[in-house]
Amino acid sequence: MKNLFILLLVLLSSRVLSQSLQPGVPATERVSAERLHRIDKVIQQYVDSGWIKGANAFISRNGKIVYYKAFGVADAEQKEAMKTDEIFRIASQTKAITSVAVMMLFEEGKFLLDDPISKYIPAFAHPKVLAGFNEKDSSYTTIAARREITVRDLLTHTSGIDYAEIGSPKMNAIYAKAGLRAGFVSDKLLLADAINKLATLPLANQPGERYTYGLNMDVLGYLVEKLSGKSLDQFFKERIFEPLGMNDTYFYIPKEKQTRLVKVYTPDKQQHLVRWSATTFPGVGVDYPTSNGTYYSGGAGLSSTIKDYAIFLQMLLNNGVYNGHRLLARHTVELMTTNQVGDLFVNGNKFGLSFQISTKAGQAKLGETEGSFSWGGFYGTGYWVDPKEHLVCLIFVQQWPYPHGELTDKFKVLVYSALED
Repeated sequence: MKNLFILLLVLLSSRVLSQSLQPGVPATERVSAERLHRIDKVIQQYVDSGWIKGANAFISRNGKIVYYKAFGVADAEQKEAMKTDEIFRIASQTKAITSVAVMMLFEEGKFLLDDPISKYIPAFAHPKVLAGFNEKDSSYTTIAARREITVRDLLTHTSGIDYAEIGSPKMNAIYAKAGLRAGFVSDKLLLADAINKLATLPLANQPGERYTYGLNMDVLGYLVEKLSGKSLDQFFKERIFEPLGMNDTYFYIPKEKQTRLVKVYTPDKQQHLVRWSATTFPGVGVDYPTSNGTYYSGGAGLSSTIKDYAIFLQMLLNNGVYNGHRLLARHTVELMTTNQVGDLFVNGNKFGLSFQISTKAGQAKLGETEGSFSWGGFYGTGYWVDPKEHLVCLIFVQQWPYPHGELTDKFKVLVYSALED
């Protein structure tokens, strides 16, 4: 009888984990509805103070949506109120989706994590590391890397590859001279061309030596293309978005949905928010999602809704399965959300395969449970998943720079203070 009871619990647990996100009642999920109202007040205060134009916020617990609201405006000039189905540029939140694509191919036996990337992209053979740099003309000298870059290095940002446009000054200059971009691309460029060019340039540091946030996931996006025989756009659509029902997530948004793309704002000299312009960050634009481009940046190119991305995160919280569709095995999700950088630290926490992983020290800061995994995007989007508390939480804005980005931390505090168990 005892064994039968255990079997029933296992079957019930498996069925629950495969379910899709559903509307829930906060009290049923042990969340205080009264304390959730505090979130309304804080976000609205930021809107009323002119610190943000608008925001979307989402919380689910146990697969039940207990908070899903929009604040402010999506387009201040047109006075269009923010709605919950608005499309946001999620920028670096693209990385987690690319990492899932990579690990799906890993599960198919296409490669091993410690394989050299040159085994699949030969241009990366015999990497060089920056030794000297001339600021006058961006010329440089190099030394040989002590070892090759591995797939694991790329997934953990320990390869030595830096970021174009938003990286270190020396590497910015080297990448700019080579015509490389951060991933917000409107031009008719191809990922293959950019990555093969990147492979000829020096690394900022020796592979495995330190955490250097860079174009690693763009390289892995190209790896997905090489191993699958599909464009990254096609692979995402067929293998991830369609099975999960992520119907509003795109590299380049179809024309009929472009009106839902939230405008991007930036503080002027008086700290008043104004529409992003060509002078805000020369070389980095915001119009790429509507450009019908051809560059599929695995590190920064996607736009999505807060609900679509919550579905993606719920799949990971469900150990790789969502609504009956299994994308990854439980052990693979555990691998992705386990410390992969040893003694290195990232913002006081650790790093898995494309996720920041909270440590005890990280938990002490705001209460986010040790083992939670998270990241965010350049234009002000952010998320975290707390497996212990069965939470999926996101807050999205569209702004850069973001002087009042402490709103994300306050949102975390408000979420945990609303839990009743």
